[in-house]
Amino acid sequence: MQIGDRYVAHSSWDRYRQIGVSGSSRRREHRVSKTIKRAGFLQYFANRSPCLIGMEACGGAQHWARELTKLGHQVRLLSSRFVKAFNIGNKSDAADARAIWLAVQQPGKAVAVKTEAQQAVLAMHRMREQLVKMRTMQINALRGLMTEYGEVMGRSRAVLEKEMPGTLHRLAERLPATLVDTLRDRWSELARMDEQIAKIERRLRTWLKQDRDCSAIAEIPGVGLLTATAAVATMADPKAFRSGREFAAFIGLVPRQHGSAGKVSLFGISKRGDNYLRTLLTHGARCVLANAKEPGPWVEQLKKRRPANVVVIALANKLARIIWAVLAHRCPYEKGYSSTRPA
Repeated sequence: MQIGDRYVAHSSWDRYRQIGVSGSSRRREHRVSKTIKRAGFLQYFANRSPCLIGMEACGGAQHWARELTKLGHQVRLLSSRFVKAFNIGNKSDAADARAIWLAVQQPGKAVAVKTEAQQAVLAMHRMREQLVKMRTMQINALRGLMTEYGEVMGRSRAVLEKEMPGTLHRLAERLPATLVDTLRDRWSELARMDEQIAKIERRLRTWLKQDRDCSAIAEIPGVGLLTATAAVATMADPKAFRSGREFAAFIGLVPRQHGSAGKVSLFGISKRGDNYLRTLLTHGARCVLANAKEPGPWVEQLKKRRPANVVVIALANKLARIIWAVLAHRCPYEKGYSSTRPA
């Protein structure tokens, strides 16, 4: 009589370990170590009865998790940080597979399996983020090159756009034309990057209007286009979290703690989870504190007791909890709403 099977997949996609538990009067563990190529991966699991499959969340894991789910299997994606704690001894494919096998049996928060549409939104966010970084690098490089020839400009983009024409004109009188033309080309490249970033944002705005969840949380003060689309795509299934506090802890907006001998010490935020979404929520909270006419009595009282940065993180934590509540309970955002404990 077969009681159950567990399969674990290593992140290198070339070693998969099957752990089956079988027996009649007594239970015994039967382990099979088998190397499977990527081409035969789905065929191997298509011929197996539905089982639990533990996988390390890495490149391509979302795709394979969706395909295995279509075959009727249950897939748990585990964070590499969580799996690493179970890797004892030297690193190898077999040791990693055993670590995943041990980790998948432990209670813990698994990485949500996203749909292709949700992953497509996150892909656009990643490409936009890369373009913003490249634009910043280009601006800093231009300012550094100008400084080498005695032309010092301010740090902001507006200052660069204002002073660049005159700077290039002055440099053209004493530097080779090849260098001046190259600097002018690099400067014009910034406008092309701006256009590419604007195109991605227009596509994200179209998706926001079509998606009900994104439109619902976009009504929350401090949640804009980027935060709304990134939050929905990152969370995937709100029901995967028991509460808004768990979601806030999942993205690292809670204090890091260290306890010993019954004494628990709290430090800065843990910074676990998705760094991109945490950054967006933090900037959204900072924007609310800077621009809101009436941030609310809770914020006003907190300002009297805590430093400014602590207030920002506290408000970002609250934004994360509100986002989860709106998505999990399928209710619109209500300003001034106060929750009550059930009787």
